[in-house]
Amino acid sequence: MTENPISRTEWLAVSALCATASIFAIAWSWCNGALLNYGDAVAHLHIARRILDSHFPGFTQLGSVWLPLPHILLIPLVQVDGWWANGVAGVIPSALAYLAASAGIYRLARRWLPPMAAALTLAFFASNPSLLYLQTTAMTEPLFVCEMIWITVLLVDWRAGLDADTKHGERLLWPIALLLAAAVLTRYDGWIIAALAWPAIGVTLARRGQLRSRAFWLASILVVAAPAFWFIYNAATFGDWLSFMRGPYSAKAIEMRTSAPGFPPHPGWHNPWVALIFYIKAAELDAAAVAWGNTLLLLSLLGAGWAWITARRRHAAWALLLALPVPFYAYSVAFGSVPIFLPIWWPFSYYNLRYGIEMLPAFALALGFAAQLCLSAVREFKPQAKWASFAAALFLVLIGLNVIAMVRERPPVFVEGTRIIAAHRPYELEIPPALRTLLAGRPGGVLLMITSTDPEIVALTGIPLRQTINESDREFYRDALAEPAAHAAFVLAFDGDEIDQAVHAHPTGLTLYRRFSAPGQPAVALYVSDTPGG
Repeated sequence: MTENPISRTEWLAVSALCATASIFAIAWSWCNGALLNYGDAVAHLHIARRILDSHFPGFTQLGSVWLPLPHILLIPLVQVDGWWANGVAGVIPSALAYLAASAGIYRLARRWLPPMAAALTLAFFASNPSLLYLQTTAMTEPLFVCEMIWITVLLVDWRAGLDADTKHGERLLWPIALLLAAAVLTRYDGWIIAALAWPAIGVTLARRGQLRSRAFWLASILVVAAPAFWFIYNAATFGDWLSFMRGPYSAKAIEMRTSAPGFPPHPGWHNPWVALIFYIKAAELDAAAVAWGNTLLLLSLLGAGWAWITARRRHAAWALLLALPVPFYAYSVAFGSVPIFLPIWWPFSYYNLRYGIEMLPAFALALGFAAQLCLSAVREFKPQAKWASFAAALFLVLIGLNVIAMVRERPPVFVEGTRIIAAHRPYELEIPPALRTLLAGRPGGVLLMITSTDPEIVALTGIPLRQTINESDREFYRDALAEPAAHAAFVLAFDGDEIDQAVHAHPTGLTLYRRFSAPGQPAVALYVSDTPGG
C-alpha cells in the first residue's frame, strides 16, 4: 500500500535499469577476477560448503561468530564445484538482494515523492559503484541493506494501515517479523534494528488500545526466536552462549591478539566522537567521490530536514531507522573491537570501509527530498515545465559525474578487497597446480591443512573438503596433528601455524616437496607422506 501508486511502466523501467547495472557490474568483476577479492567472501563460501561437504556435516559447521543466514542461503549454490571455486555462488544471492533493495528504495521514495525525485533517489542508490561491486561478491552487506530497506518500507506501510483502519496493517506484522528475524541472523546491526522496531510497534499498538492483537504476540515469538536460536546454538556447539562475543574467533579476541602493548588498537578506540567521525567519513567515501563527501552530507541533512517538515505526518519518522548504522558503528568502533581504517586519515589504510555502505539508503532517500525541495523552488520561480526538467537533468548529470569520479578513484570497498587478495594471490596461483600434480599420482590422497587460512586453495585444487583434514574436523584433526604422516598423504603448513608445529614435532614419514613464499605472508611448506596409509 503506497501513498503514491506506482505504475506498471515505472516498475518495468526500474527493474530493467537496475538489472542492466547489476549485469554490467558482474561482467566487469568477472573479467577482472574480482568476485573473490575479499577474504571474507571466500570464507563465507567455505563455511557454506562445509555444512554438507565435511567429515562432520551439519549446522555445527556454521562457526561461532558470523551469523548463519547468509551461509544457509549459499548452501545449495556452493555444491556446484565450479561456482564454489570461481565465486559465482556468492554473486547470485547478493545480486538478487541488490535488485530487491533497489526496488525497495524506489517504493519508499515514491510514498512521499513524485516520480522525478524518486527516480533521482533510485539513480543515486542503484548506480553507486561500491554497492555494485559488493553485489558481485559473497559479502553480507548487500543482503543486509536489502533487509533494512524492506523493513522500513513495511513499517511505514503498517503504520499507514493503522490510520486507514484496515486489516492490512495487521497482516503486515508477519512479514515485518520475518524480515527482522532475517536481519538478526544476517548481521549484528539487525539485533539493534529488531530491538527498536518491534517494541516501537508494541508502543504504537498500546497507544491505540490494540496491544491485545493476537498477530502481534504470535509474531513476537518469531522475532525473539532469532537471537534465542543463536544463543542456544553457541551454547550447544561451543559450550558458551556468548561464544560469538568472547570466543577465540570473536572481534574482542582478535583485537587482543593483534594489538601492540601500550598503544591503542585503532583510531576511535574508547573515543565515541572519533569513532563517529570515522564511520561518517567511511559512509561518505562509500557513497561519493572524495571531494564531494562533505557536500553529500550537507545535502542529506538538508533533505532529512525537508522530509521532517513535509512528510512527518505521513509516517516518514519511521524512515529514521535507515540512519541506525551511525550510532551502532560509532559504539562498535569505540567499544566493540570493530576498527575502521581510512586511506585519508591515520593509519592511512583500508579496513572495514564497507560498513559505510549501510548508510547509502539513508543518503539516497535524503537526497531525493533535497532534490524535491530544489525542484519545487524552480517551479515556484520558473513555472514552465521545461525548467523543472532541466533541473532534474542537472541532478542526474551530477549523479553521473559522481559515479565517474568514484570509478576513477576506485571505490574504497574494491581497493580494500583487492589489497587483501593481493597478499594471497601468489599462493592461490602456485599451490593448487602443485597439489593437482601430486594428486594425479595419488588419487584420493588426503590433504592436511588449516583451511580457514586460505580455503580457496582447496576449491581451486578441485577436491572436496571431505578429502582434507582441517581444523573443523575435531578429533580427526587432533589425531592428525599427533601423527601427520599416518593420517594424510599431503601436508600443507603455513609457517607458525598448528600444522607447522605438528610437522616439526612429528616429522617422521614426511618429505618436503616444495616451499612457497609471498611478500608479507608466512611461507608455506608442502610435504608428502611416505607412509602407505597416509
